[in-house]
Order: sequence, then C-alpha cells, then structure tokens
Amino acid sequence: MPITTCIFDAYGTLFDVAAAARQAAGEAEFPHLQDNWADLANHWRQKQLQYTWLRAITNAHADFWDVTQDGLDWAMEAAGLRGDTALRQRLLDLYWELQAYPEVPAMLQALKDAGMNTAILSNGSPAMLDGAVQSAGLGGVLDDVLSVESVGIFKPDARVYDLVGQRFGCARNEVLFVSSNGWDAAGASGYGFVTAWVNRAGDPVDRLPWKPAHIMADLTTIPDLAKG
Repeated sequence: MPITTCIFDAYGTLFDVAAAARQAAGEAEFPHLQDNWADLANHWRQKQLQYTWLRAITNAHADFWDVTQDGLDWAMEAAGLRGDTALRQRLLDLYWELQAYPEVPAMLQALKDAGMNTAILSNGSPAMLDGAVQSAGLGGVLDDVLSVESVGIFKPDARVYDLVGQRFGCARNEVLFVSSNGWDAAGASGYGFVTAWVNRAGDPVDRLPWKPAHIMADLTTIPDLAKG
C-alpha cells in the first residue's frame, strides 16, 4: 500500500536538541560552558528520555516540560553547574526556540507538494511543540502536531501511535514514521508503521525485537522514500 502520511518525531528529528546548549555556550555570559556544552546537552537529552520511560512504566505521567527541567537539573549537577540559576533559565528559554535542522523546511515542503499528509507525533507538550514549530517557521508545511498529552503516556506506548490513524484515517502501513531515536523507530516498526531512523550520530542499531525499515544520515531523502 502506498505511503499517504509522513509522521515525524520532533526533538532530535526535526529540531536540534543540542542547539540550546550550543547557543548558550557562545554567549558572553556563560564562558564556563564553552568546554563542556556538548556533554551537558547529551546528558540533558539522555535523562529527559530516561525519565519518560520510567514515568511510562510506573504510571507516573508528567508534562514533558517538567521532565525536560528534571533532566536539565540532573545534567547541570553532573557537570558541576548546580546553582547556576542564570544558565538554567537561559537554557530553558532557548529550548522553546530550538533550531530546525537545515534540510527540514525543504523536505517538508516536498512532501506537501507530493500530496502527503505531514504531522509531528511527539512526547512534547502542545505548548512546547507550538513554540518550536512557530520559531522554526514550519506551521505552513505541517497538517497537525500530535502530542502524547492527549493520551497521558509517553512513547513508545501503542496508544501514542494510535493517534495517527485516529487523526488521518490511514492504515498503519500507509504511514512513514520518522524518528532520530532508535527505540522509537523500533517501537513504531512493531506497531506496524513503515519506519525510518535518522541516525545522525552513526550509532549501532538497538537490540530490540523490531528494527527500522530504513536508516539514513539525515532527512534529505525522505520525500523520495515516501514516494517509493
């Protein structure tokens, strides 16, 4: 069955989650971040994701913004930056203005030109996602932004992936699901989506029961993949 609907994870897939720490490190107020911003960004992201999994399996859901702040607090303490309230606030402010990866606008426009449905499916809260979409200027090339907040549990729970069919009325094998998270692509593969893992870092494939159908270094070739 041909692909009719292209669904994207947001953070790390369309939006560069390292951008906040990288930008802050270049600002005069935070010279102490210049040498360790990459480690801070990595630890922040890893804890953010780990907390979503733990909250999902323990039925302790929280807004993704709370999880994001918890992850940052852990990462700052690990980096010896606990108590730097000015840096903490700056990083959180910048997270609402994450940059899209350079190829994203043209890629989404090509999908729309080909008649595809396009949407985000994310752990992010509606307000966070709206801020990122508007900041990156992507509103005109997305049909919808779907948040886990409507079901109250984080990915990779099947109830999150159910949101796509409920919104677009499409069969699972009509959906190309794209994520930068190997575990997310694996979960979506198990659900029945056609999946693409955007493996920008060249990481190994996760040892899980399911694997992504496609692996790529960036999003440039997604329109060709969707058209078959």
